[in-house]
Amino acid sequence: MKIAGIDLGPRPVLLAPMDEVTDLSFRFMCKHFGAAMMFTEFVSSDGLIRDAGASVDKLRIYGYERPIGIQLYGHLTDAMVAAARLAEQAHPDVIDLNFGCPMKKIANRGAGAGMMRDVPKMVEMTRQIVSAVRTPVTVKTRLGWDENSKNIVDVAERLQDVGIQALTIHGRTRSQLYKGEADWTLIGEVKRNPRMAIPIIGNGDVKSPEGAKEMFDRYGVDAVMVGRASYGRPWIFEEINRYLATGERLPQPSVDRRVEIAKLHFMKSLEFKHGKSSIYEMRRHFCSYFKGLPDFKETRLKLVTSEDPQEILALLDYIRERYASQP
Repeated sequence: MKIAGIDLGPRPVLLAPMDEVTDLSFRFMCKHFGAAMMFTEFVSSDGLIRDAGASVDKLRIYGYERPIGIQLYGHLTDAMVAAARLAEQAHPDVIDLNFGCPMKKIANRGAGAGMMRDVPKMVEMTRQIVSAVRTPVTVKTRLGWDENSKNIVDVAERLQDVGIQALTIHGRTRSQLYKGEADWTLIGEVKRNPRMAIPIIGNGDVKSPEGAKEMFDRYGVDAVMVGRASYGRPWIFEEINRYLATGERLPQPSVDRRVEIAKLHFMKSLEFKHGKSSIYEMRRHFCSYFKGLPDFKETRLKLVTSEDPQEILALLDYIRERYASQP
């Protein structure tokens, strides 16, 4: 599969852009375990053109992360065009437009999945961004705004016609948020549409190697994208890649191995971030790294409330020792 001139190989598995998740430290881990392509956290176009520190910092990328995309969101066309030009200066491999985030604070302003309520504006905004930058432009979106407006087949054609190089589709409407099961039927219909020539990437409920293979086989997508299933489980990329290549199902990492992975992730967070955010943003991952351990409630509480790096490292060592006999 290729996006513009970027060769991702056969059946690639991508890391989805996720706000407050796909930061530098987590991307480091996912790349280590074989993510074929990654995307930054959501970057606010308004924040970027105001030179807001948090938005500008999200543009930071490293060579080992490539290929990587910077994902932008916003509801004002002029601001999105200006932000795309600024993002291009960070030299990403693609600029991805977020037309899929269902969060109320984003969608209700007309950004993210809110764009599904004004498709002409979405298409015109995309056209102007494609014309403004040399970097390939891609889009991530949803099936539609709600059950009565699943218009992704038409939207996909119109976005391709204005020059995007790949399209990622999450198999839910905005109204569904993340509830229920993702429906890949329309994703497959977009892929089978003879008018479509760009890569189609499927997203939504890819939780296992078997699930990823089914999406490739049943719906014919060019790539699958993993989102929430990667929380505290960056090795899911290695699992899926191995299964797709050989049919072999890798065993889950032992507690000892999970501690080592969690430690590396934490040390990278301390390296890349300043202040307490390096600790706060690890908490969701810590919970997932050790999900399912018996009698873990007290230790988990300490992990997600401690603000002392040395105490957290000591807790990780304690987990290793206490659960040494666990698989």
